Amino acid sequence: MKLLSRTEEFILLAVLLLKDEAYSVKIRRRLNEVTGKTWSYGALFISLEQLVKKGYLNSSLTDPLPERGGRSKRIYAITPAGQKALKAIKRLERIMWDAVSETNGG
Repeated sequence: MKLLSRTEEFILLAVLLLKDEAYSVKIRRRLNEVTGKTWSYGALFISLEQLVKKGYLNSSLTDPLPERGGRSKRIYAITPAGQKALKAIKRLERIMWDAVSETNGG
């Protein structure tokens, strides 16, 4: 399994957290809030598309919404492979942080 980048990890976590409300605007808002950084839509869309291609996310379109001028929202959902990738990166990070703590005396 290929390791997730930090960006991929944060996006997958945001999608997991947002559940049925995981569309680009809310994902970006959540990432901005948590990281204190401004995430561009361009970078977000590229990463979302890569995560779909890797099989870590699925995407689907909602029915057209009147408040959006008849436009649909693209909703993202984490796949079992995406959940597995998140668990793997969490485990590896824990191992590395534990090793650092042991080497630095706690």
